[in-house]
Amino acid sequence: MADAEQLCATHGQRFTKIRKLVLELVWQSHRPLGAYELLPAIKEAGFNSAPPTVYRALEFLQEQGLVHRISSLNAFIGCSHPGHQASSCFLICQQCQLAVELESSTLASAITSITDDMGFVVEREHLEIVGKCPNCAAETAALNLENSD
Repeated sequence: MADAEQLCATHGQRFTKIRKLVLELVWQSHRPLGAYELLPAIKEAGFNSAPPTVYRALEFLQEQGLVHRISSLNAFIGCSHPGHQASSCFLICQQCQLAVELESSTLASAITSITDDMGFVVEREHLEIVGKCPNCAAETAALNLENSD
């Protein structure tokens, strides 16, 4: 949390109590969370639990590079490398909603090469690859095997 506070201070931004609480909740979850999933814990902590309050805090944290928005799940997840505004790529399990952030210089180089070749000016890179995690894929395979007998 000290790193997040330092990052905000470096950018001249206020790291308010509500922003800190929202970040703690997202980081502690270790899974993507929607804004409405955060509301009960925020209310329990004695803060205004109106959705706009949570969305503003999440937007701030996203701008600071502390969380990522997973568009396909309409949820947020903690950033594995806070403060780095590089591209983000996620593997998302469509069954259990596990989301894993990838850090791949090979992938980043490939995207840069392709977009440069096309003359495309990238403003933000965000890639979501949806499939099944190893556990869910194994469960599906086991069920398919049982059903084929």
